[in-house]
Amino acid sequence: MKVWETEIFGRKLIIEHGKMAKQAHGSVLLKYGKSAILITATASKEAKEGIDFLPLTVEFQEKFYAVGKIPGGFLKREGRPSSEAILSSRLIDRPIRPLFPKDFHNDIQVIVTAFSMDNDDSIETWGITGASFALNLSPIPFDGMVAGVRLGYVDGEFIIFPTQEELKKSKMDIVVAGTKEAITMVEGESLEVSEEEMVKALLFAHDAIKQVIEFQEKVVSEFEIEKWEVTPPEIPRVLSKILKN
Repeated sequence: MKVWETEIFGRKLIIEHGKMAKQAHGSVLLKYGKSAILITATASKEAKEGIDFLPLTVEFQEKFYAVGKIPGGFLKREGRPSSEAILSSRLIDRPIRPLFPKDFHNDIQVIVTAFSMDNDDSIETWGITGASFALNLSPIPFDGMVAGVRLGYVDGEFIIFPTQEELKKSKMDIVVAGTKEAITMVEGESLEVSEEEMVKALLFAHDAIKQVIEFQEKVVSEFEIEKWEVTPPEIPRVLSKILKN
């Protein structure tokens, strides 16, 4: 098992690899503050026939034990995903989906399981970074690295991963995801702010994303991962001649 840790945004970020989910193509245990999530990435080795889209499934699994609760009442087991879990899955899906090769049509499954959760840590946002870790440590073709941060705006100051108390006073509550080169997703809510304030907020968030990706690059650089080759579909000769003409 390998462990990497760093101090970032006022809390400790820990990445563990090699102890859990060994049968997955790629997996990491990500801990931030008081929270911990296991992220696994698996894919079929053969492409699905007859499809022209990416069959990617992302699932965020909430667990009552993650917040120290046990299901009670008539239903003693956890059932279908809550609305929050579905929205968290979509939050993770959107930034990673464009980074798969265009001609890759294998079934892919990314599962984020909450082991422990503190609302101050915004663990669903860390699922974006965790998914990038798991995919980059797997043989599944994935082009680049992505990370996500949550941003608040309190008394004229931008805060990365604000606490719940800070969010009560915040004029913004947005999740920003992106690569080192660009922002790829913005989602959240805000009170009325100027265009200049919003632009500064996004630039501040992007600088934070770059910090997370630098740590991610450091971890991934210690591995020699051989990615699966992606074979583009063959164009029939007749069609090729028509297109050339």
